[in-house]
Amino acid sequence: MSKVRVLLKPSLLTTCLTRAKTFFSSVSQLRSISHQMEIDPSDSERYCYDPILRWNPQVEDYFTKAYGPDHFARISKALTRPSSYSCIRVNTVKTTSDAVIEKLTKILNESEEGLKLVQPDGSSPIAKCQIPGLDYVVLVNGSGPHRIEYDSGLENPPKEVLVSRKCAEAVLRGAQVYVPGVLACTAHVEKGDAVAVCVAMEQPGDEGDWSVNMTRGTTLQGLSTDPYYRERSGLYIGMGTAMLSRAGMFRVPHGIAVDLSNRVFRLPSLHNVLEGEIFLQNLPSIIVAHALDPQKGERILDMCAAPGGKTTAVAILMNDEGEIVAADRSHNKVLNVQKLSAEMGLSCITTCKLDALKSVCLPNPPNDSTTIVNSDNSSSMTSHSELSSSEEMTSLASRKSMADKSWEENASTEQPNGGDNVSQADIRKNKGRLKNGRGRTQCQGGRVGKSQGFPPNSFDRVLLDAPCSALGLRPRLFAGLETVISLRDHGRYQRKMLDQAVQLVRVGGILVYSTCTINPSENEAVVRYALDKYRFLSLAPQHPRIGGPGLVGRCEFPDGYIEEWLKPGEEEMVQKFDPSSELDTIGFFIAKFCVGPKD
Repeated sequence: MSKVRVLLKPSLLTTCLTRAKTFFSSVSQLRSISHQMEIDPSDSERYCYDPILRWNPQVEDYFTKAYGPDHFARISKALTRPSSYSCIRVNTVKTTSDAVIEKLTKILNESEEGLKLVQPDGSSPIAKCQIPGLDYVVLVNGSGPHRIEYDSGLENPPKEVLVSRKCAEAVLRGAQVYVPGVLACTAHVEKGDAVAVCVAMEQPGDEGDWSVNMTRGTTLQGLSTDPYYRERSGLYIGMGTAMLSRAGMFRVPHGIAVDLSNRVFRLPSLHNVLEGEIFLQNLPSIIVAHALDPQKGERILDMCAAPGGKTTAVAILMNDEGEIVAADRSHNKVLNVQKLSAEMGLSCITTCKLDALKSVCLPNPPNDSTTIVNSDNSSSMTSHSELSSSEEMTSLASRKSMADKSWEENASTEQPNGGDNVSQADIRKNKGRLKNGRGRTQCQGGRVGKSQGFPPNSFDRVLLDAPCSALGLRPRLFAGLETVISLRDHGRYQRKMLDQAVQLVRVGGILVYSTCTINPSENEAVVRYALDKYRFLSLAPQHPRIGGPGLVGRCEFPDGYIEEWLKPGEEEMVQKFDPSSELDTIGFFIAKFCVGPKD
């Protein structure tokens, strides 16, 4: 008889086997039963997708107080899964919803991926959004989670490809497995082999840090003796065909590594499809443009415009009549807004490089101006030269969330030789820049006008879609880096931007504030700050209103810090999108303010 893994007490296991002998006269049958007892139930259930979202313990306690334990558990689970549909905004300046539906139907019908999206009743997965006023929005329904047969077993486990977390999150949204995302692989994988794709998750370190405990190119054993075996349990996202051998996956710089044909979640990949005619956008982001309620001929500021989705949505609602100033402090991101505007055929959008913290200009000497340019790089207006770099946030998390926007500001203040205020990490980064050249914020060509800012009361409406912790984006497989302190710092940073925005809206104008996070410190607490500090601000109704109410009350932290949220009656004036609700959206927050007399 083969050896039995001890899953039961020895005495009880002996009793079970003795009784089994009286039932089965055949020795071969007894051996079969013994072999089945060797398989740990956890082994048979490991090949599935059932991730647990990890949070910092203090953050988890904070969110549990805010939402309640059951509700927060539902939110955490929903965040680990993609929405069940893709939301497409149609560019009505160029085409119509009916024309887009016809084209998408043809494209999906010609693809194997599209045929898998046909509904059980045979109906098309593509339909217009039924929310009043959003008939120009098209929804493409996906499906999942699906149970995947991995043909698993202890004696013959499937060959595996281990991908990074960010790669897995993209795959769950419909992308393929590309070479840069592959971290490890089973030995002897050849082109054409069937492989199971699983996710490498960050693990806690001895000093409270998080990291993936392996180097790229690690060989996976696929057995319980593998040191990473348990870490992969419940993190399998599908079966596919290896497009490269193991050696090829770690030699070539780009290309598809695995053609993932059998996925846990099936969503269409619409990358580069009908460019200029459609824009893939989350439903709450489309609602933001409607909340702003732009009118033809108005002058509107989008303070943190990149990548340009909300900017172009506002332009389309204005029928491309008026002026939208799209600002961002990243050179390359401004270029991306220009590219998108030109691609969609919109002419009312003017772009500029501007730090949101310096949006209000101060008196300057004459003849000190630079040109702000629109999407076709032609001169359209002038403004003052750019102010000095913005104030650095002391929070590491806040710097991280804005890192892709701050290279220029940091570069001018770094001390290559080291100083009292310079970390070793900053020194290493500076050496890398000296060796490799300027970062990607300056690597693209194209003209980007700089702006010092705008005089107070310069705009009819201002949209502040603030950089945030992004804890509402999904699918999200890890959230352990954020701390209670970093969440507060995000809120402080957003308050500074809101201080600027309030000054730029004329009396009688509209200010819309939005984030893609579930963090009350960046949502309700910022609204409370605005209403208490600026008595001329009042919350205004939003249309359409499909989100839920905000949080009312306050939260007292163990360190004595008290965070004030909304007051009774204010919760229905904001829109809070819950990822665990029936709408199945990302986590999102929208507040709309009406600006009264500032005296």
